[in-house]
Amino acid sequence: MLALRLTRGAHPAVQLRRLLVTVASAGTGFLLLCTLGYAMSHPDDQDGSLLRLAWCATPLAATVYFAVAVARTDPAGRPRPGLSAVGLGPTRLMAVSATMTALSCTLGSLLALLFFLHLRGDLTGMPFDGAAAEFLAADYELPLPAALTLLALVPVTASVAVGLASRPREDRPAPARPVIRSFGRFGAYGTATARETFGAYGRFGARLRATAPRPQAAETMDGGAAGADPDANDDAAVPDPPNPEPDPGTLPETLPPLPAEAPRGLPWGIAVLAAGLAVEAYAGRSGSSSEALLPGGVVGASSVLVGWILTALGLGLAGPGLTHLCGRLLQSARPGALRLLAGRVLMTESIRVGRPLGVVCAVASGAYAMAALYDATEPSFGPLTTLGLLLVTGCTVATLCTAAVEAKQARAEITAALLRLGAPAALLRSAAALRAGALLAVFGPLTLLVAELAALPLAAR
Repeated sequence: MLALRLTRGAHPAVQLRRLLVTVASAGTGFLLLCTLGYAMSHPDDQDGSLLRLAWCATPLAATVYFAVAVARTDPAGRPRPGLSAVGLGPTRLMAVSATMTALSCTLGSLLALLFFLHLRGDLTGMPFDGAAAEFLAADYELPLPAALTLLALVPVTASVAVGLASRPREDRPAPARPVIRSFGRFGAYGTATARETFGAYGRFGARLRATAPRPQAAETMDGGAAGADPDANDDAAVPDPPNPEPDPGTLPETLPPLPAEAPRGLPWGIAVLAAGLAVEAYAGRSGSSSEALLPGGVVGASSVLVGWILTALGLGLAGPGLTHLCGRLLQSARPGALRLLAGRVLMTESIRVGRPLGVVCAVASGAYAMAALYDATEPSFGPLTTLGLLLVTGCTVATLCTAAVEAKQARAEITAALLRLGAPAALLRSAAALRAGALLAVFGPLTLLVAELAALPLAAR
């Protein structure tokens, strides 16, 4: 009930993102039901049915990925002050987010079932009744348990993924660094913070005692101090000067915080990408006998499919590292305010925006390779293939846009602080355009290069 009330009272932009999740779930559910219809009309072609079911894994993964991105930006699942007092702690909010995602995906699955039954001719009274009766095996009785099992894949997988992504994490305190004492010339360890005077190390270990300096009296004729210890010069410890930290009020607090370290996925992403391209090249030379029908009627070895999967995974892993590198390059060579702001934002948002950008790069390279390999004499793109490509492309692009919205919400306070300080709005727009141009300059040629290398093995067959 709480999830329904939060769904009803959300902002129109949030409702639009949930509606897109419903549409994506409906498309994926319809593809799964079409696979079931093909299996019923072709009981002897088990390999073809399994292959069609395997191709549905890509739209399913894209839909779940989009649902997780929408759940991350949903304000209903975001912790707010005072919610724990009414029983809405982190665990309860996680359950609310998973329930709302399950509701959206279940609605899409029901729409897919209604549309499937309508095209089969089981539901009458609407236009295009039974338009695909032969293709969807209208002569056979629909096995309801199998249909419900396929339709439950999207809601169950998406809700579980959202629950895992939004599970409460324990904030472990950072390990305290050991205090390293800095000695001067006597200890020959570290670097002294100030010049030491003669007699500062009168006794061994005097620097280790945190004693306050005693006021010196006027010097007497015999070199002693009136009312003071004769060993005052040797006993008194010279205090370390205070740490020269600048005043916090003078620091530019409006800049995004610099990440502690760069994403570590770039070397792994490059390695997986190189492995995928190597597998594709080996498959093109060896001419494996195990072949599968790719979208668009392209026939390729099953190892080529493995190579494409590895290539897409490598681009997804390398995306955050490449985005962080773009931000670092923007800040190189004496940057001004514009390049400094754009580069700092890219480095801060490298993980949030870089991973969806790498996935979009992988999908674009695959679509470009399919378009380059398309042959008019072979079987053309059918309606189901077109629907699958639209689902995958639309979900990945929508995920990238959702990640951009999440990044904008995360730095809303910084943007407001810049505007209060008098920064012109044109500066913020120019920084956004500069970030987009830098990402396009890096990921655009990379997409074309990967697409050309991925299409070479199949073009030689």
